[in-house]
Amino acid sequence: MSHFSYQDGVLCAEHTPLTQIARQFGSPTYIYSKAALVENFSSYADACKKHGRTDDTALVCYSVKSNSNLAVLQLLGKLGSGFDIVSGGELLRVLAAGGSPRKVIFSGVGKSREEMQLALSHDILCFNVESIPELHRLNEVAGEMGKRASVSLRVNPNVDAKTHPYISTGLKDNKFGVAYEDALTTYRVASALPNISVVGIDCHIGSQLLDDAPLLEAVDKLIELIDALAAEGIVIHHLDIGGGIGINYDNDKPVAVGDYLARVFAKVDAWRAKNHAGAPIKVLFEPGRSIVGNAGILLTEVQYIKHGETKNFAIVDAAMNDLMRPAMYEAWHGVQPVLQRHVAAQTYDVVGPVCESGDWLARSRELAIQEGDLLAIMSAGAYGMTMSSNYNTRGRAAEVMVDGATVHLIRKRELASDLFALETLLP
Repeated sequence: MSHFSYQDGVLCAEHTPLTQIARQFGSPTYIYSKAALVENFSSYADACKKHGRTDDTALVCYSVKSNSNLAVLQLLGKLGSGFDIVSGGELLRVLAAGGSPRKVIFSGVGKSREEMQLALSHDILCFNVESIPELHRLNEVAGEMGKRASVSLRVNPNVDAKTHPYISTGLKDNKFGVAYEDALTTYRVASALPNISVVGIDCHIGSQLLDDAPLLEAVDKLIELIDALAAEGIVIHHLDIGGGIGINYDNDKPVAVGDYLARVFAKVDAWRAKNHAGAPIKVLFEPGRSIVGNAGILLTEVQYIKHGETKNFAIVDAAMNDLMRPAMYEAWHGVQPVLQRHVAAQTYDVVGPVCESGDWLARSRELAIQEGDLLAIMSAGAYGMTMSSNYNTRGRAAEVMVDGATVHLIRKRELASDLFALETLLP
């Protein structure tokens, strides 16, 4: 079911009219549906249970970078989620939200010494290491702390995810991971380091994948590599296949999560039955967008209707600093008027007040609107608030969580004074 739908001509989040949320919290405001978040996470958890996976043999590690609000992390943690982080700050967010560090995997190509120290001090589950220099630094830091760092290597399988170049991460010319051809050599280096414990193998080829064929191709390549490592006495205990499953932005038809996980587990089980005995290998997933993307919208108010010679503009109070994806990727987001007006629609570009020609949220949309109307920018739960900025000294939007008829403020709107509170005047 859709958790954002019209009721009596008014767009609602679950059972709450967006007009009510605007009156209470203003705009622009990010609105998340608790029911949608639970449903989306459960699609992963239920598929794991259906195929006999327990916490010891499967772990869903939510990708914190997609939406890092503490309430979102808290909710997912209570549902049993682990967390995929890419910075020390994200680790601190997970801890502040009550998440377990033993369910945290630390990805990213540029981990600092301080971030390594922080993660080791909290005994996280695993570092996803992306280069030999990073291995040596982590070995050094762990030795200084009297610890052994558990690592998996992020292997770049050179699989084309067939997605936007900015979010494709598994090709040879991407900055991520260890080249597939260099993986054996890198694992040999890792296994010889005194303060490193090799526990897994990892890959992530990109995001917004509608077809799971590239992901399954990557799984095959990782399984081949696990066998090659076993021949050298290097035992892999978990297989982390990353995230990447897409969502519906514009009549997209992403693969069903349950179908995708079933095919992954079938491959893993067939490989183990043929070649191995003993405990099954643990399978890790790193979903982000597929959990939060369609669970959130951005509410904004039309400030002006501007009719031009070749275009009409709906100038709203949200902008590229609030939702960067259209300006950055030319991403498509649905736009729905909160109030359904029974008048002739016109074609508008929906644009913001930021002083950039690239400040647009949607182009060429048929809308029946007038000044003062509210618009909902759909499918904005992922990479919306986390990519927002204070450009033009604009405070970031408020965030709310809707739980049935109850609305919780989970992040206050920033004030201008908040933005320069850390700055000082010269004497």
